[in-house]
Amino acid sequence: MEQNVNMRLSSSEYVLDPTLQYLIFEGHRWTYTDLALIRHQVSLEKEGIRKAFWEFLRDWFSDGPTMEVQSSGSTGQPKRYAVGKEQMMNSACRTCRALGLKTGDRILLCMDLRYIGAKMMIVRALVAGLEVVLQEPSAHPLARLEQSVDFLSVVPLQLFHSLQIPEERRRLEQIRLVLVGGGSVDKKLWQAVRNLSCRVYSSYGMTETLSHVALCDLQDEAQIHIGKGDDFHLLYTPLPGVGVRQSEDGCLMLDVPDVCAGTLETNDLVELRSDGSFIVLGRKDNVVNSGGVKIHLEEDEAVLSRILVDQCFALTAVADPALGEALVLLIVAPQQETENLIGVLKQCLPRYHVPRYIFPVSEIPVAGSGKIARATCRALAEQELKKRVCQN
Repeated sequence: MEQNVNMRLSSSEYVLDPTLQYLIFEGHRWTYTDLALIRHQVSLEKEGIRKAFWEFLRDWFSDGPTMEVQSSGSTGQPKRYAVGKEQMMNSACRTCRALGLKTGDRILLCMDLRYIGAKMMIVRALVAGLEVVLQEPSAHPLARLEQSVDFLSVVPLQLFHSLQIPEERRRLEQIRLVLVGGGSVDKKLWQAVRNLSCRVYSSYGMTETLSHVALCDLQDEAQIHIGKGDDFHLLYTPLPGVGVRQSEDGCLMLDVPDVCAGTLETNDLVELRSDGSFIVLGRKDNVVNSGGVKIHLEEDEAVLSRILVDQCFALTAVADPALGEALVLLIVAPQQETENLIGVLKQCLPRYHVPRYIFPVSEIPVAGSGKIARATCRALAEQELKKRVCQN
């Protein structure tokens, strides 16, 4: 994959001066000179993705070197902070070069514009002169799509649901490039996309890196690591200009000097290859230490996904005086359906990985990006435990 990426580096030139940039939307070429009209469009829209789109263009073309972004909130409270427009453009150019996006290509923007993944779609359109098609964020972004598009960026949930409807699947396969990010691609989703006629890439990145810094070609068998049992991982290749190394505790460290100052130490535990490619094993802060046994939540969730088919669930933990932390299963199911579940879990999980508590809940907390909101899940589990204690 790295060879293919490098071959595309000189395929296009991109514009790094906002006063010279443009994108195409609804047949009009929107530029810096349209700022007054863009501000008028902001006043016309009441809510939704169209209003957010015009607000982004207004802020982008306005004076000032920074834009405000918001973290997804998957590991804590969402945070808002300013990032440089220059750094956003550098990230956009890196993606456009890697994927071979060129002037006139049409992209579909169907994600929440509060988050970096959607914002960077607009920046890519601006630096490369792309045409933008808007769809309100939903689980079925292709349901009402009437135009052909060259590039689509979605979260795993959107991709999964689009594959379930024959007409949406047909539209998906007519798209040249599909980028899936904002959450992990599991084995079931990979199996569903591996033979699609369109190219599908999984992306690795975060708000701090202004979208992704590495890609995995989901249709390249060499990028897929399948081991014994439920061992399934993607092999990510860093994009050009991205340096990777490993911290003493096994976490990925990133050097992306044209996007973020200094070295960024992530909480992602990785297996780093000699060529710089890496496999994400899980998050350091998603490791539960229960009685001295370290439990990786994502790994056990992957096992449970084979048992709890089509059910919404998440693993988390609560403080425990004896164990330090006690594992908890949150599941969207009636109380009576969970009573015999512990026996099933004992058959598929190692002895010390069986949840001590199973709490039925109305929904699993998720962040705006679609990822499980881990901090909120833990708080919910603590709340459910207090209810149970009070009832007893």
